[in-house]
Amino acid sequence: MTWEQYAVAWSALHGGFDPRTASPVVRGWIRLAYRGGGLLARLGAGPSAVTTVGLLLCAGVPFVPLLAGAVLVLLASFADAFDGAVAVISGKASRLGFVYDSVADRLGELAWLAAFWVAGVPGWLVVAALAVSWLHEYVRARAAAGGMSGLGAVTVGERPTRVSVAISALVVGGVAGLVHPGWDRTVVVIAAIVWVALGVIGLVQLLAAVRRALID
Repeated sequence: MTWEQYAVAWSALHGGFDPRTASPVVRGWIRLAYRGGGLLARLGAGPSAVTTVGLLLCAGVPFVPLLAGAVLVLLASFADAFDGAVAVISGKASRLGFVYDSVADRLGELAWLAAFWVAGVPGWLVVAALAVSWLHEYVRARAAAGGMSGLGAVTVGERPTRVSVAISALVVGGVAGLVHPGWDRTVVVIAAIVWVALGVIGLVQLLAAVRRALID
């Protein structure tokens, strides 16, 4: 499958969003997924197996030091990108696989935030971060079921933002903790606040787009 063919197929599965017109960073990430997914497909890997590997990587994040957790989150993010690419390239995309991938994404985020809690983030802040990110995805899913076409809006609270915040928090927090005990907790608390703030802004953006799409 060529890049052009992949972009068209990927767009059909992502609300009509064309990766060829995306920003250089987003386009580069999707092209990386295309190449990695192509390699895995040639090796015979199935999309659900790749999703499971990513979920298992996430499950280990709360149980390792922050810097190691950052590596696990990064590897899991690659798996999250590659599983969809494998599904498209191998022709194994399915509605059941889509649901499994979505559930795995939410459980992965739960594991990252559990690592924040282990690092010292207050439980209420962890719950708030989890709630705003899950609500973001729930609103989009219900709006799509209600007739909204496409994604509605690409907001500042999307999953790539959460991945970036999680990795940054674990890396910076891990290094800070090595420099001075206690600084790791401060960094991760700040990251959790940023997660919530961007999530709230993204939710407002999405709700506005949903209203425009579904208003009578």
